[in-house]
Amino acid sequence: MNILKVGLCLMAASLLCGCNPLMSASLNNLKAAVVGPDEVDVSAAEVAGVNYPQMKLTTPSGSGVLALVREREDLQFWVASGKQVLLLRNGLAVRSIGLGLEGDLDGTRLADDSPFKQGLHHVADGFTTRRWIDLYKGQEVGVIVNSRFSRRSEQTLQILDKEYTVLRVDEQIDAPAIGLSATNRYWVDPRDGFILQSEQQLTSQLRVKVVQLTPDRRHLP
Repeated sequence: MNILKVGLCLMAASLLCGCNPLMSASLNNLKAAVVGPDEVDVSAAEVAGVNYPQMKLTTPSGSGVLALVREREDLQFWVASGKQVLLLRNGLAVRSIGLGLEGDLDGTRLADDSPFKQGLHHVADGFTTRRWIDLYKGQEVGVIVNSRFSRRSEQTLQILDKEYTVLRVDEQIDAPAIGLSATNRYWVDPRDGFILQSEQQLTSQLRVKVVQLTPDRRHLP
């Protein structure tokens, strides 16, 4: 990723956090890794007071609110402060900065047939594919991640004060080269494939939960 572009995103996030008590408080939770995961409280009124799409991110070290500060085609830059960044491509976390105590996800390349490109609401039960990831610590590059998708039932998901009908899709992932095996879960809008909530294993040690707090505001104003 271009260092200048990352710097501009972090600068925008710093300005946003400076005038947003909710995001400023949540940063302290994400930074307080040594004391364990604290849950940040988020209200609909606080979220509505910020003119940016927002997500709640939970990691093994804490939780916080991130804002969408930049978009480049299907790639979104979500930032919490000068140290925490999460990049999403069609709802899949493809890079993290400052989130993993034992190292971050440094990059992701999708196969041509990746169902994230067409939307998980279209994925067939039992569909298999792969992607390639780079890890910041350990210098592993091009690690193969095999995945198999399973369609589950439709469910009702509550985010803040609203309820949404979603389709749950599970993804069993396996990366033998680094001893990684896990199940990712996605709660998807059955109409267009937008991922409202997910649980994703980014590295062997870093698992995140992403909740879109503004699913009706998906892009920058």
